[in-house]
Amino acid sequence: MFLATGGSSVIIHVNVKPHARRNEIRKIADGTLAVSTTISPERGKANAAVVAMLAEYFGKSKNQVRIVRGATSRHKTVEIL
Repeated sequence: MFLATGGSSVIIHVNVKPHARRNEIRKIADGTLAVSTTISPERGKANAAVVAMLAEYFGKSKNQVRIVRGATSRHKTVEIL
């Protein structure tokens, strides 16, 4: 689900599937994004891959995408500036 915040940032909910067969971003019926990454979730590598994939998907730099909640969970809240 896309949630507007103050200023020019957007908050989105993301479901992450680490160690998948391929990298992919899909929109789920409720507006949540499902992000599959081939990277294993060790030492934050999967989070970095998710940030990079979302930055490319939205046409932003990696510095403009950050995980604000759920860093150790498959269900994350992400802010896009």
